[in-house]
Formats: sequence, C-alpha cells, structure tokens
Amino acid sequence: MSDLRSTIEKPKKRRIQSAAIILGLLLLYIWGFGGIDYSGITKNAWVITGAIMDGFLNPDWSYVYRPGEVDLISNLLETFAIALVGISLSVVLSFPIAFWAARNLSVKRIVSGSGKSFLSFFRTFPDMVMALLFIAIVGPGPYAGMLALGFSAVGMLGKLYAEEIESIDPGPTEALVAAGANKLQILWFAVVPQVLPGFISATLYRFEINMRSASTLGVVAAGGIGTPLLFAIQGRSWDRVGIILIGLVVFVLIIDLISSALRKKVV
Repeated sequence: MSDLRSTIEKPKKRRIQSAAIILGLLLLYIWGFGGIDYSGITKNAWVITGAIMDGFLNPDWSYVYRPGEVDLISNLLETFAIALVGISLSVVLSFPIAFWAARNLSVKRIVSGSGKSFLSFFRTFPDMVMALLFIAIVGPGPYAGMLALGFSAVGMLGKLYAEEIESIDPGPTEALVAAGANKLQILWFAVVPQVLPGFISATLYRFEINMRSASTLGVVAAGGIGTPLLFAIQGRSWDRVGIILIGLVVFVLIIDLISSALRKKVV
C-alpha cells in the first residue's frame, strides 16, 4: 500500500516542481522586460519596421542575376568560396596540431598539454576580430576573410580532431607495435583509418559555421555577401536587403542539407 502511495505522489511532486519552475521563469521574464526603458523607441520606429517588412514581402528580384554586374549570385558564390578556402586552410593547419594535442599519442602530458593550450589560444579570437587583424595585414577584401576563417577555425577544428584521436581503439596500434611497425606506419595504418570519418564529419560541421560567418565578415570589409547587405541597410534600400537575406537563407539551408547528408554517409 505504501508503494502505491509513493508511485502516486511522485507524479504530483513532478507536476508541482514543473509548475514552480515555469512560474519562476515567467516572473523572471516579467521582471526583465519591466526594467527596459521603452522611451528610446522613436515615433518613426513603426514606420521603419513597416518599410523593412515591405522590403521582405516585395524584394528586389532584379538584383538576383545581372550579367556583367555585381549581383546576388556572384556575392553568394564569393561567400561560398571564402568559406571553402577557409575550411581547407583550417584542415591543413589543424591536422598536425591535433596529433600534437592528443593525450594518447604523447609520452609526456606536457607535450599534449602544450598542444591543447595552443588550440585554446586560437579559440579565444572571434571571427570578426580575426578579420579585423587580417584586414590590417593584407588589406580589405575576400583574401582577408578567407585567412580570418582559416585561422579562427583552427582552435575548434583541432580540438575536435584531437578528441577523435583520443577515442580510437588501441587494439590496431598494439597489433602493429607487436609486429614491429614504425611510428609512421602505426599512424597511417592504425590511427588515420579510425579517425578519418570523424575528421570529415567535424570538417563538414565547421564548414556550415564558416558559411554563416563568411556572410557577416563583409560588414568589416572582409568580402562576401555582408558588404552589399551593409550598403543596402545604410541606404535604407529594404527591398535589396530583403532579397539578399532571402538568398542567404536559401543558400545556407542548401549547404546545411548537403552537409548533413554527407555526414550521415560518412559516420
């Protein structure tokens, strides 16, 4: 009988706890929104909002393709190229660093620890900050955007690669060691075949992030679709803003679908 009471009381306690959490969150939101100073909203705010919505509903379709001129398609292809070359540079740089940072491939912990510290250093720089640094070095344009994405992704990609290496099955490595294989043979025949699917999956995932980042780097003159988007916003050309954002959303969704399909085949 006591067991039956406890089983009945448990759902009641859970419902009470859930209700208390929901009530607490609602009160927190009410308190947060109540402290906002709405006096900063100008009288023209609703007019501008209406113009923006009208730009989305009536985009500038003539900007999609203009032979011999800068158009939406050429800007999207430039954004794609920046993301693609950037991820290629990241893979080249991250591959050796990941083996340096992997604990199971280092005799001393200080060796792998220094590799992880190196990767952590790169992860501290946002893409936008890295773009500003490379603009100062090589000047504005897609080249700076490519370098920014290539170097800023090393921290994340190298960390994912290193974790993939650390999770490998030691059996093949031990078998090759027992057979008298050298370090290069162990690496090539025991480690690389195990980590390659994970490497490809992590690379595709980072490429999706690069596509989104490349679309915003143009705001700081690092090439891509962000530059014409910034000019359209500054010029209050909302129909141009609408078609650029629509094209960007469609393009990123297509890249995400292709990348997800490839990851499912690889993993």
